[in-house]
Amino acid sequence: MTPQTLILESHGPVALIRLNRPEALNALNAQVLTELIAALAAFQTDEAVRAVVLTGSQKAFAAGADVKEMQALDFATIYKGDFLSGWAEVAGFRKPIIAAVAGFALGGGCELAMMCDMIFADTSAKFGQPEISLGIIPGMGGTQRLIRAVGKAKAMDLVLTGRMMDAEEAERAGLVARILPPESLIDEALKAAAKIASFSQPAVLMAKEAVASAAELSLNEGLHLERRLFQSLFATQDQKEGMAAFIEKRKATFTDR
Repeated sequence: MTPQTLILESHGPVALIRLNRPEALNALNAQVLTELIAALAAFQTDEAVRAVVLTGSQKAFAAGADVKEMQALDFATIYKGDFLSGWAEVAGFRKPIIAAVAGFALGGGCELAMMCDMIFADTSAKFGQPEISLGIIPGMGGTQRLIRAVGKAKAMDLVLTGRMMDAEEAERAGLVARILPPESLIDEALKAAAKIASFSQPAVLMAKEAVASAAELSLNEGLHLERRLFQSLFATQDQKEGMAAFIEKRKATFTDR
C-alpha cells in the first residue's frame, strides 16, 4: 500500500524517506508512525537498500507530535496502550540512517532526528523540546538522548525553558554532525549515505552497533564489545579484500561476506 504521509524515493543503494504532512508541518501522528515503521521494515530486509536518509520539507523536518491527536487522551488510555512506545522500532533500525533537517525539528521531531545515526542540518534548522509549554515533558526519548548528545547543562536548558537552538548552536553542542546550505542538504546527505553504502555491510553494521552501544555500556564493557566485533570481522572475506586492496593501492570490491 502506498503511504499517505511519506514519500519514498530510491537513489541506488540509498532510500530517501520524506515526511509528507505539509498541512501540519509534518507533525508526527499514529499514521506517520505506522507508515514509517512499515517502510523501515521493508528497507531492513531489502538487500538493495544499504542506508537511509530521512527528511521533511524546507519548512519543517517535523514540528512535533500531533497535539490535536493527543489532546483528548487520558492517562489510563495511553498507559494501557503504552503510547509512543512504537517509536522504539525506528531507533532499532539496524542499517545506517541520516536525518537531513531543514526548518523546525521540535518536540517529537527533534526526538525522531536523534533516533537517527547522525543529523545533517541546513542553516534554517531549529531544534528544541518545547513540551514544557504544553504541560508535559518529552516522551519519545528527548530527556534521555538529548543529554547524551549535548550534556546535562544544555539538555536542562532546552527541556526546562522550551527554547529553540539554531543549527550553529546545535553543531557546537554536538547534536548536529554537519551544517550545509539549504540547496545542498539532501544531495550531501545522499552522498554521505552512498559512501557508507559502498563499504562492507558487516563492517558498517558492526561499527554502528559499537558506537550506539557506547552510551549504554561502561568503558571496559564498550572496549570489550569493540574488540570482539573488530576480531570477528577477520572472519570475513571483506577484511581480506579491503586490506589487500589497500596494500595493492586499488579500490576494494566488497561482497558483504
